[in-house]
Amino acid sequence: MSGQVLSEVSAVVATDRQAELVTSYRELVAGPLPEGLIRTELLRGPGGRWRVQSLWRDLAALEAVRADPKLTAAPRLFRAVGAEPELTVFQVTAAQVGALALG
Repeated sequence: MSGQVLSEVSAVVATDRQAELVTSYRELVAGPLPEGLIRTELLRGPGGRWRVQSLWRDLAALEAVRADPKLTAAPRLFRAVGAEPELTVFQVTAAQVGALALG
C-alpha cells in the first residue's frame, strides 16, 4: 500500500477523565511529532466517545511508530485515563482540501 493513511484510535472515556485526556493530548502534541505525521486531532463525539485521528505520509511511517511501544502515543493516552482503545487504519483514496478563511 502506498500513499497517505489515516489512523483512528478511539475509546469511550469516563466523564470525570475527559479533561485529563484533553490536557495529555495537548502536552503530547506540543512536543516533537513522529516522522511522517502530517496532521493529528483529538475529536469528541456523543456518549463519551473520543478519537485521535492522524494523517500519515504513508503506511511505512505509521508502521514505524507502531513498532516502537514508546511511540504509540494515542493508545497510551486512552489507557492512561482508564479507557481501552480501538485502532482502525484507512487508506486515503481521494481527498479535497478547502481554503482556510483567516480573520
